[in-house]
Amino acid sequence: MRVRWILQTTVWVAACMGGVAHAEIKLAAADGFWLAYAAPLQATPTKAWAALVQVGKWWDDEHTWSGKAANLSLKPTAGGCWCETWAAGSAEHGRVLMALPGRLLRIEAALGPLQEHALNGVLSLWLRQDDYGKARIELEYRVNGGSASALDAFAPQVDDVLGAQFARLVRYIDTGDAAQPAKAEQVAADSARGAAARAAILEEWKQELERDAAARKAGAPAPAAPAAAERPRREDPR
Repeated sequence: MRVRWILQTTVWVAACMGGVAHAEIKLAAADGFWLAYAAPLQATPTKAWAALVQVGKWWDDEHTWSGKAANLSLKPTAGGCWCETWAAGSAEHGRVLMALPGRLLRIEAALGPLQEHALNGVLSLWLRQDDYGKARIELEYRVNGGSASALDAFAPQVDDVLGAQFARLVRYIDTGDAAQPAKAEQVAADSARGAAARAAILEEWKQELERDAAARKAGAPAPAAPAAAERPRREDPR
């Protein structure tokens, strides 16, 4: 098996609450790839598990068959379906292989377009807690196929999508909102910049009006009396 190990593709990105998330393409080859992600959590493993299994609350609408993540459901027990059901049809995204509440959720899943390529995929999510009570979530996704599957070309695309879902999950666990906070921050920043620009324009107009008023005053002085030397002599009436 020809394997291309990617040893220097570790990417560090800021997590939503200031922590650091670790994302890595650990292996990419024609017949398989292996992705890994990790991030610290503010929540306890118990709370994190409760959020994790509510997949319809944190998965992105754009990566569903129906266009609505609310149509997703997950039964967190061995054999349980990670399913999507909507008026026009239904789909199985994956099937639970192992469920250890507060510790591990493992799902057999060839996600999205990988389904039609007859591939095998296993998604594992661990919830861990260190001796100091700090919680952490880790995700690994391993996909295998035949030598003609060209999975090394798929790996970066899957990494982009799954990395985004992982970030949404972390935000949902910690804040109850999977949405990207940067969007709200961007709106606020744009509003602040807009207000500053308007203030600058108003100030410029004010200064321009003051300059015009000063110029008018300087350019149109009140008529001055003639100088004494220039005044006409008046005849002495005597």
